[in-house]
Amino acid sequence: MRDTRILMGMPITVDIGGVSGEALVDAVFDYFECVDRRFSTYRADSEISAINRGDLPVRDWSGEMMEVMALAEHTKNQTNGFFDIRRPDGSLDPSGIVKGWAIRNASAIPQRAGVDDFFIEAGGDIQSCGTNASGLDWSVGIRNPFNADEIIKIVYPRGHGVATSGTYVRGQHIYNPLGCGDPITEIVSLTVIGSDVFEADRFATAAFAMGRNGILFLEQTAGLEGYVVDSNGRATPTSGFGAFCKS
Repeated sequence: MRDTRILMGMPITVDIGGVSGEALVDAVFDYFECVDRRFSTYRADSEISAINRGDLPVRDWSGEMMEVMALAEHTKNQTNGFFDIRRPDGSLDPSGIVKGWAIRNASAIPQRAGVDDFFIEAGGDIQSCGTNASGLDWSVGIRNPFNADEIIKIVYPRGHGVATSGTYVRGQHIYNPLGCGDPITEIVSLTVIGSDVFEADRFATAAFAMGRNGILFLEQTAGLEGYVVDSNGRATPTSGFGAFCKS
């Protein structure tokens, strides 16, 4: 059972094998809807919007909000401040960590039901497990940031998570939090492979904010591999990235 719906302001695709696939697909989408209601900065009725308005004191934050805030602070410390959910205007925007966190949580839904073959993608961030309907390893295409119709690299995650940060779809939306909010212009696409999609997503955001140094950070961080395309169209992988490109 495969379906794509627009939730959290992005297309989300869920592909689950087995006779119970349809019910599980609906359960996954229901979960993403709950996440959107809590964390969307575009919804006036969300919990994060209430927090940013000053309407909700910390003592009344949900357990999920407290968890995400703690994870965001941990990631900020791990990346020497390059990951920061606090915007220049002082508001909080956890979207750089919520997507991967939500996909990882959603992947537990088919796993709890005993389903070993599934694929969940939200806005280019992916968690897969097992094999596809043809019995083959799931594959992920990395798009050419200068030509969206061209795939420049095919990745076989084999249970790992994949996340891509870039400016070629949404425009300039990632900034250097240590450089007075300077936009990142020297790179245009950065794909990260981590132990799961949460790890890949949070470090993709931080590494992109580092600009050219992001690929060096990934090279030096255990459990992460990456592939960056700079503004001149030059691609640079980490030393272990190629292992995920072999079928």
